[in-house]
Amino acid sequence: MDALKDREIDTSDIPEQGKAFLKRAMLRLPEPKAAVTIRLDRQALNWFKIKGPGYQTRINALLRAYMEAHKG
Repeated sequence: MDALKDREIDTSDIPEQGKAFLKRAMLRLPEPKAAVTIRLDRQALNWFKIKGPGYQTRINALLRAYMEAHKG
């Protein structure tokens, strides 16, 4: 699906949303991220960086997954 262009996606089976839906719809903005300074092993940081742009997002996703797995 990610590789498809918008015009290539068949949306014929998705019902139209009317004005009633839009009246109830709420805008939800993402929570802003906090700028922090942490110390990481150079090898670990380099591993994330060589994967390309978005390494901070990937580190955040890993930390969030760990947090979710260890709740409670």
